[in-house]
Amino acid sequence: MTFFDVLSLVGGIALFLYGMDVLGKSLEKAAGSQLKSILSKLTNSTIKGLLLGVAVTAVIQSSAATTVMVVGFVNSGLMQLGQAVGVIMGANIGTTVTAWILSLNGISGSSFFIQLLNPMSFTPILAIIGVALQMFSKRERRRNIGSVMIGFAVLMFGMNIMSESVEPLKNVPEFTNLFVIFGKNPILSIIVGCILTAIIQSSSASVGILQALSATGAVTFGSAIPIIMGQHIGTCITAMIAAIGTTKNARRASFIHLYFNVIGTIICTIVFYTLNAVLKFDFMDKTIDTFQIAIVHTLFSVIYTLMLLPFGKQLERLAVLSIPDSKDDPQPV
Repeated sequence: MTFFDVLSLVGGIALFLYGMDVLGKSLEKAAGSQLKSILSKLTNSTIKGLLLGVAVTAVIQSSAATTVMVVGFVNSGLMQLGQAVGVIMGANIGTTVTAWILSLNGISGSSFFIQLLNPMSFTPILAIIGVALQMFSKRERRRNIGSVMIGFAVLMFGMNIMSESVEPLKNVPEFTNLFVIFGKNPILSIIVGCILTAIIQSSSASVGILQALSATGAVTFGSAIPIIMGQHIGTCITAMIAAIGTTKNARRASFIHLYFNVIGTIICTIVFYTLNAVLKFDFMDKTIDTFQIAIVHTLFSVIYTLMLLPFGKQLERLAVLSIPDSKDDPQPV
């Protein structure tokens, strides 16, 4: 892997992150103030909050962004702490949509329809339409829709650049051995996934990077699964940062997000690797592709949610215990 390959990789990551940021912000603008009002009203039950969290995060493609919005609503008093629990859980499922979109890059075939399903086939068209709307439309809504298209196009081009730049790594033994080591040390892999996601502050982006690396053929199920688990914890850093200087309830909302992912990861890690020790899963040493990464990412997100959904009140109490009330605190109105 040459210096220019590394430069392309960094540039690809930059385009990927920028495209994701533009896409999320543009979708939020296109939805207008309705997005916030819906999010604050349709949370009178955990199930409704869960479904809303899934829908909103699938739209803006960032669980961190949804959680930051929830922290803001709790901070302003528009949403109670109990209402935030379901939305935070739903955000973990909604964020998996990005991995499924990115996995479409793996589609191959000779027919026109099959090729058209590949995002790199229709992305240039979206980019052209998006730029045209941005340059020639005078209506704000259409310009926002144009920004959405441009954001998606930049995201996909960044993903493609990442994939092409890391492709030479499949011929580097040191790199292959690195992933073998990770596969044998799940704790280290979880830490790697956590740190990577915390640095770029997006589990969707870090899953995208893992999907790009899978093109080298060096990533196995054994190395990818714990990294994906760690990504669930790393994505919490954005909400924790957003909660700095906010009310106690807002900080508690960020702690609910953290506890949800930490507890889910710990339980799933113990159960999964205990079963692996007994049953000896034969797929652990097999290479994983982009579709399978999307499946694993979604599967663990759904398991986390189903497992902890009945314990929403307990997560809320744990957050209150972590940030207790004091006598000097103003009483809620």
